[in-house]
Amino acid sequence: MKRSVLALLLIGVLAFSVVASGCIGGEKTATPTQTQSSPAQTATEEKPKLKGAIAVVYDIGGRGDLSFNDMAYMGASKAAKDFGLELKEVQSKSESDYLPNLRLLAQSGKYDLIIAVGFMMTDAVKQVADEFPNQKFAIVDGFIPDKPNVVSILFKENEGSALAGALAGLIAANDGKDKVGIVLGIEIPVLYKFEGGYRFGIKWAEDYYKKRTGKDVNIEVLYTYTGSFTDPAKGKTAAQAQLGQGAWVIYQVAGAVGLGVFDAVSEYLKSQGKEMGPPFAIGVDSAQDWIKPGVIIASMMKRVDVGVYKAVEMVVKGKWKGGIMELGLADGGVGLSTIDDVKAMFNSLPEDVKKKKLEELGLKSEDELFAKLEQTRKQVPDWIWQAVDELKQKIISGEIVVPKAFNKEQIEAIRNAKTWQEMEELAKKWEKSS
Repeated sequence: MKRSVLALLLIGVLAFSVVASGCIGGEKTATPTQTQSSPAQTATEEKPKLKGAIAVVYDIGGRGDLSFNDMAYMGASKAAKDFGLELKEVQSKSESDYLPNLRLLAQSGKYDLIIAVGFMMTDAVKQVADEFPNQKFAIVDGFIPDKPNVVSILFKENEGSALAGALAGLIAANDGKDKVGIVLGIEIPVLYKFEGGYRFGIKWAEDYYKKRTGKDVNIEVLYTYTGSFTDPAKGKTAAQAQLGQGAWVIYQVAGAVGLGVFDAVSEYLKSQGKEMGPPFAIGVDSAQDWIKPGVIIASMMKRVDVGVYKAVEMVVKGKWKGGIMELGLADGGVGLSTIDDVKAMFNSLPEDVKKKKLEELGLKSEDELFAKLEQTRKQVPDWIWQAVDELKQKIISGEIVVPKAFNKEQIEAIRNAKTWQEMEELAKKWEKSS
């Protein structure tokens, strides 16, 4: 599937009622949709007065990644519509753009909130926040706990990834396989949280499977950091290598790179004369199942949209509070996609875009697509889905604690742990020392 077509599809999914009103040098301004007016109406009637403005600065991955950056747009555009705000979008073409992009927006004094999307902008936000102490900032995935004008939007990716790991581990164990994979982007601390949570879920799955069947299983995790969030070819190469080594499920945590993971799994299935897995891929950030039904068994949804929306809401409602906003399973900030999640996304597409997508998939109707999604899920026994939900409830209740790796030393400790209980002890140890 060409990336341009995929980007068009997700823009349709994420846009809600917000429209882009131009693009100048990589910057775009979006405002809530206006209704058509007759010539007799005044300018004020034609264009309702906006109540404020927000700005979003994207990381170099940019819009069209079908995951992280697009989810940030989803939250910002919904907030702009709901609260009557102008939305300005700024694309970073390189890391050197971070500081000037943020500074230019702050200098204008126009924006109620400036949102930086991505860990890589942490240092730039710190600097500009000091230069403009009266300007409010939000940063997604950046850890800036001590500035009153900055809110850090963080997620418990470890919790959601534990569910992805449990699903992958149980699918592999049930099919008599002993390897699963994970393909990641740039090696940064936030991705250690994904990897560590995934490994925890796999070890939990080994234990669960033994209790259910009496059989010992030992599942190896093949992992690859591609060094990119933007090059699908790197994801495809990494996934092909893991499939060649016997990976039965591959979790993609790499933005647009993950599109190559989906292609690799799809091509592997076709080479085996199969329309749907296993082997399977697991999507990330948004409900990506619709991209390749039959290939993607589920997605670990990281609700960047929810975090961005909440940050804007704090400003609009006069409840601003700098510091940390961390969202996990209990907050709806992370979790595995459901069929309803995927249906909701597809149903929000414009009719012409939905038609084009169905044609690409060789399907005649939405009902046929949804039936294929349901059929994909049915390749996995009900008891596995129930087991994953059991883990989810135990994490929410606090009965089980998933480790949260932030650095190389911590992720190495998780990689070397033999059981999920060992990993849980690491989690408790790190919590006490933090």
